Amino acid sequence: MNPAHAAHAVDPAALARLRAHRPEAVAEAAARRVRRPLLGRDGRLLILAADHPARGALGAGRGDRAMADRAGLLARLRLGLSRPGVDGVLASADVLDDLLLLGALEGKAVIGSMNRGGLAGAAFELDDRFTGFRPEDLARSRYDAGKLLLRLDYDDPGSLTTLHTAARAVDAMAALHLPVFVEPFLCRRVGGELRTDLGAAAVTTSLAVASGLGGTSAYTWLKVPVTEDPDDMARVTAATTLPVVLLGGPVGAARGGDATYERWRSALALPTVRGLVAGRALLYPPDGDVAAAVDTAAALVHGEARHEGTRALPGPSRGLPAPRGVGDEP
Repeated sequence: MNPAHAAHAVDPAALARLRAHRPEAVAEAAARRVRRPLLGRDGRLLILAADHPARGALGAGRGDRAMADRAGLLARLRLGLSRPGVDGVLASADVLDDLLLLGALEGKAVIGSMNRGGLAGAAFELDDRFTGFRPEDLARSRYDAGKLLLRLDYDDPGSLTTLHTAARAVDAMAALHLPVFVEPFLCRRVGGELRTDLGAAAVTTSLAVASGLGGTSAYTWLKVPVTEDPDDMARVTAATTLPVVLLGGPVGAARGGDATYERWRSALALPTVRGLVAGRALLYPPDGDVAAAVDTAAALVHGEARHEGTRALPGPSRGLPAPRGVGDEP
């Protein structure tokens, strides 16, 4: 095991024991969690994403079931969240519950994943129902935002259902004054396999559609992939005035980590782009060094000079009380 991972190792038996004997510990941890504004002083945001398992997408890095190892995933998240410049996490309720019990969410922005019903590879994948957080769940847990996936295939009737329910979710989140990150894609099936169109025209159209959801866009953010040609991102993001965060996506073997960081760097300089939400690319990097991958992303998002200064601060919580571990008395 990587020494950095070992330092953040998780005892799944301790978590299961606490869940079995004191299920109310999750709500108690949520109630006492130290909160922060969604955006920090520089107005930028780096979020680690870990909501993939909830829709059966378990592949990461070189393993087709890497994210099925929950203790391993939690250790990587704890390590990533301890690094300076990481603002928070996006995940489904089960993962966030674990992180709450581990004390890993203190002083972090927490984003709950809302629609995970479009299981990877299923015939109904684009009928992406809201099987995760409801707006009222996010409010009750004192979380900071929600995220919804909006995949549209003009030939799949399930897309219309997803489009309609997404619009109503935007309304419900706005009524609670909670930001919602909408992740839109145009997709199509090729030989029965769902493929995402990352061409400039498709991404521009998806942004335009997502921006118009609901009765107000006041609390809507967009979570956007970098286009096939990164030079297209300027005119793509010109389609909206809503704040944008980049979607990380996996680091493909053909592209490599350095090329991925360079794509992020150019897009992060655009005026409406406020940050990056990345999961597998940072939690399962090709060389296995999670800390280095996260630190590189933090430097890109928050700026090299600011990041170097942040790393000099003592401790991962920057003066917040020490997180409470699973083995500690509640």
